[in-house]
Amino acid sequence: MMPRLNYNSMDHRRSTDLEVDDSPEEESTHRYINLESFELPDAHKKAVPSSPLLSGKNIPTKIASYFRGFCASEELYDTLPGGAKKKRSVYDLRRNLGALGGVFAPVALGQLATNIFLRVGFVVGQAGLLEGLAQLILAYIILELTVLSINAISTNGAVEGGGAYYMISRALGPEFGGSIGFLFYVANILACGLYVAGFVEGVLLNFGEGGSFMKDGEGLPVDSQWWKYLYSTIVLFCCLIICIIGGAMFARTSALILLVVVICTLSVFISVFIKNKTLLISIPTSNSIVYQNASSNVTMYANYTGLSVKTFKENLYEDYTQDYTSNTKLDFATVFAILFSSVTGIMNGANMSGELKDPSKSIPKGTLSAVAFTFCTYVIMTILLAGSCDRFLLQNNYVFLQQINIWPPFVVVGIFAATLSAALGNLIGASRILEALGNDQLFWMLLKPATVTTKSGNPYMAVLISWFLVQLVLLIGSLNAIAPATSVFFLLSYAAVNLACLGLELASAPNFRPTFRYFTWHTCSLGLIGCMIMCFLISAIYTSIALVLMLCLIIVLHIRSLPSTWGSISQALIFHQVRKYLLMLDSRKSHVKYWRPQILLMVANPRQSCQLMDFINDIKKSGLYIIGHVQTGRLDDYPMDPVNELQPKWLKIVDHLKIKAFVELTVANSVPEGFQQLVRIAGLGGMKPNTVCLGFYDSSSPIDTLVKTRPRKRRFFTRGDAESGTYSEVESFFTDLRKEETHRPLSPTEYVMMIRDSLKMHKNVCLCRHFHLLDKRQLLSSSANSFIDVWPINLFQPQMASFFDNTSLFMLQIACILNMVPSWRARTTLRVFLPVNAATDNTVHKEQKLEMFLRQLRIMARIQVVSWDHLQPYLEDPSMAVEGEEDGDKIQEYREVPENFVKALNELIVANSSHTAVSFLYLPNPPADPSSYAKYLSQLESLSSNLQPTVFVHGLHPVTSTTL
Repeated sequence: MMPRLNYNSMDHRRSTDLEVDDSPEEESTHRYINLESFELPDAHKKAVPSSPLLSGKNIPTKIASYFRGFCASEELYDTLPGGAKKKRSVYDLRRNLGALGGVFAPVALGQLATNIFLRVGFVVGQAGLLEGLAQLILAYIILELTVLSINAISTNGAVEGGGAYYMISRALGPEFGGSIGFLFYVANILACGLYVAGFVEGVLLNFGEGGSFMKDGEGLPVDSQWWKYLYSTIVLFCCLIICIIGGAMFARTSALILLVVVICTLSVFISVFIKNKTLLISIPTSNSIVYQNASSNVTMYANYTGLSVKTFKENLYEDYTQDYTSNTKLDFATVFAILFSSVTGIMNGANMSGELKDPSKSIPKGTLSAVAFTFCTYVIMTILLAGSCDRFLLQNNYVFLQQINIWPPFVVVGIFAATLSAALGNLIGASRILEALGNDQLFWMLLKPATVTTKSGNPYMAVLISWFLVQLVLLIGSLNAIAPATSVFFLLSYAAVNLACLGLELASAPNFRPTFRYFTWHTCSLGLIGCMIMCFLISAIYTSIALVLMLCLIIVLHIRSLPSTWGSISQALIFHQVRKYLLMLDSRKSHVKYWRPQILLMVANPRQSCQLMDFINDIKKSGLYIIGHVQTGRLDDYPMDPVNELQPKWLKIVDHLKIKAFVELTVANSVPEGFQQLVRIAGLGGMKPNTVCLGFYDSSSPIDTLVKTRPRKRRFFTRGDAESGTYSEVESFFTDLRKEETHRPLSPTEYVMMIRDSLKMHKNVCLCRHFHLLDKRQLLSSSANSFIDVWPINLFQPQMASFFDNTSLFMLQIACILNMVPSWRARTTLRVFLPVNAATDNTVHKEQKLEMFLRQLRIMARIQVVSWDHLQPYLEDPSMAVEGEEDGDKIQEYREVPENFVKALNELIVANSSHTAVSFLYLPNPPADPSSYAKYLSQLESLSSNLQPTVFVHGLHPVTSTTL
């Protein structure tokens, strides 16, 4: 019975419930929606303001509900029709954030961070107003282009936890998504360390020894880097506590901190206008550059001029000096790296996708508004500081804002709030990415601990792991030392988002129709190019390391053969390009110089044809290779098309054998009828089979060749044959071999008719026999040299032994192709046999002619001369005498010869095949009289008895060229 999905009773909490599994059992699943009782998932219902501060009857109720917290008892239940209450699941409990608290606040705080109070003056002092604004605009152009890509992807379907990682992995596939997800995780870890270091720097500049709020000899000790590490550890531990409590606590904290930061920023704007006069601002004693030659009791000062045209002009252009916190010479790239690293919080909202009520609406609205808000804030702050602060002050005091503020603690509180919130955002974002990586099991079971959550769904183990890694990052110490690496990793993540959106757009997939429409492939391309340019501009070393790391991860994940129902953009892009080039591939323009075999191999049961399937894979020479099979019967006899069930099984065997082949199956009343269908319709456009390969029809029992393909070693990186199926799976698909007494679906006459039909349809024909004897592993590992033998004449017409036709050239071409395969070339030699009548032929002359002919064809082969004088007595008809005189027009025709002659020929071939790997023999046309089909097949069987793997070949078209 067909499984069905009842949308009326379906659990809507997981968007993945709507995903279609690509397993064979689910391919025909019928899905329906009952419109009368269908209810939209929570993520698609119209958003209703549900923040406690925006609802309620009075102010005290609102405040109380706000601080009641995430796990308030009334929030743990949903009210059902009739007043009954149903306990909410962990997944429901996590999705409780809106656009303001879940996206706008984290993004705005992440972008303001340390920059708004500690680094705006630094940027203006070093780069000047014009270059500083240019850097700011450049940074925001890159960010905005990336935001457009984020919005496009996030509005194209339901977004789960993991944010940017989830978007990239579901668009680009597990290999690229896993590697970029890892880099994005590292970027968040580094950014968290950066902001914690910035917080501690602000604390020490104000409350450390020599700080602005401390008297001489007082303050927190700063004489050792370990003191800074201790302070950073304490701050990071506070962040850990907040993140352990959960996403809702983070959102409530972010909203309050954002309000504080906005108030503190407004106080700076107001102070510039109120204190519009010259002030002396002290230089912190921690500035070793300024105090290098000064006495211990002297305090150095710089000028705050208030808004002044003169100051404005002096600060227009760049003046790069030495940074007094790191004692390094600054330049454009370093300053831009510090600026950009402080505004890279655009993903903070997307990282919270698992906690958002409606990610597809909240992420675009919250991110765009936050980016616009922070850009305007930075521009206003930059212009005000450039017009009111002396260049010496900007370069040598990064916390001067508090001394010009109407109330100095405003700035201190702002610094602490902005940096602390940014650190929180990156720590909780990193934990969500790590949880998503663990849930997807991309890196084996290494990240399994990161998936452990509380009852309310908070991944506390991922938080703890991230916290520990940030502790290690803090050992670096300096904020400016962490900034370049942070910027590079974020930029690569942004580049990946742009690449994912670009790929989706270029693939023109019908299901890529995001509700956010303000993007094109131009914006994605510019964002991608801009991110990569800035990566190398900021730090070529860090960028190179990150790219090499990403490439290694892609290779590891690719080797691991991950099973995935996510879909990969690579498949959509490949389809798009293949369709375009197939239309350009015109069969009317084909030329013999560029001929290659395009083979249709008919297989009855792959279990008995594994060696043959692998052999044909070697001779395809980058051409088309199709494996065909006919399922006998009438479609009306089946409840559903049996091809739908068989196709995945045949693809499994193709993957198991690691051959590059397509699979074409059909249902027909008889094998010849289905064979005609496949020969006609297999392939597409200019890629159609030109050669048909058949197994040989004889009375021998089938031999199981699948057992020879059993894997001998287990690769470390793979989980068995994850994508292609394990050996046991493949073995279970094709269990039955034909028994001798079993009725065969094909008669000898029908088999010869298939050969005749192939020639009628202008296809070259190959009949393959004894390939169960081909042990490729032993052949290629043996130190002894083997031969690829070609008998390029029609042995059934010995009187025409001097004639070479298209079949002879086709045999030479196929044998040469096989010898060109590196593994075969190393262990085999091509050998061409020249049968002669020693009594009448000029043997030396014929050998020289053949050698010259092969040289013209650039076929490096050894010529083996054999005498067949002893076969003359077996020929009863004088006209069939060896090397008789006859026209070559009928060289391809079959002529019945005495059985003794065939057996003698067979003995001659066997005697010269002691070290032969594969033999190629001439296949004549089937006889015109159907009554002779049995004799024709019988003599082919006798001719190839007791040989190594043998291929009978018949060619119709020219396949070789001697021209350039």
